[in-house]
Amino acid sequence: MSIVTLLPFIVLIGAMFLMTRSAKKKQQAAQQMRNEMQPGTGVRTIGGMYATVKEIHEDTVLLEVAPGVHAIYAKNAIGAVLADEEFNRILDGADPISSEDRPVVPDDLSSLTSADEAADKGDEAGKIDLGKAEAAKDAEPAEKAKDAEAKKADEPADEAEAAKDGKKAGGADAK
Repeated sequence: MSIVTLLPFIVLIGAMFLMTRSAKKKQQAAQQMRNEMQPGTGVRTIGGMYATVKEIHEDTVLLEVAPGVHAIYAKNAIGAVLADEEFNRILDGADPISSEDRPVVPDDLSSLTSADEAADKGDEAGKIDLGKAEAAKDAEPAEKAKDAEAKKADEPADEAEAAKDGKKAGGADAK
């Protein structure tokens, strides 16, 4: 066998090795995180529930999900151990954006338009021109032409329907 025929297999085995190695590193990091939990630490479960660690056993953890409400979870069900400030921010519902950093959103459109534009428009100060008025004027002749064509197209169809109705009713052409 030549090395050229073995090269794809060697590359495939190398890729598999690299993938399993990165997965093992992630598993080890997660296991280390779970082992570093201490009572009083805030955690997020893999289901998305936030709780405080009360007791740690070999394979299980006692979590306080609400004041006075305790639940036993497997250690593998802990998705993340949170820092105290992050855990408190999530539980208290505190907004990370302070009021000074928030963008100002106007309550109505009057603050978005200037007074000069309103004075220039006169009677149409409250209306916004989106180009629809010109389009409506141009569309009127086109609509009339379409209506005339539709009437012409409907006339032969009406005659054909009348002839069919006559045959069904036993008219002169009925067989």
